[in-house]
Amino acid sequence: MKTATLALSAAVATVISWSAFAQEAAQTISLQLNAAQPSEKGCRFTFVVNNGLGHDLEKAAYEIALFNDAGVVDRLSVLEFKDLPAGKTKVARFDLAGVDCAKTGRLLVNTATDCVGEGVDPGLCMKALKTESKTAIVFGV
Repeated sequence: MKTATLALSAAVATVISWSAFAQEAAQTISLQLNAAQPSEKGCRFTFVVNNGLGHDLEKAAYEIALFNDAGVVDRLSVLEFKDLPAGKTKVARFDLAGVDCAKTGRLLVNTATDCVGEGVDPGLCMKALKTESKTAIVFGV
């Protein structure tokens, strides 16, 4: 009887831990660099962002490091995505003056400068961030 009780307890503990893992894994902010096109100012970066945290974000912003094609940091810029409703996909464009798209080799998300929402830990915007690039520019954390 004790063996059955222990086995049942272990099974329940496993289900609970897998459930917590699945819930945590599902809580993501996906940030995709979708396009980089020359603009009148310099380079227009288009991002597709989805808030999968399960909580609305009133304000979200990321500091991005831009590397040139020689691998040297060209600049740091803060991209403000403003509000990100839970479960919503949003497209955001940023024109960065003086940036040559053809000479941009990499974008690195340095940190989240803003992550504001009711019940949201400010560090979650970085912990839950998943990046992807649909361009030739390497994009990541």
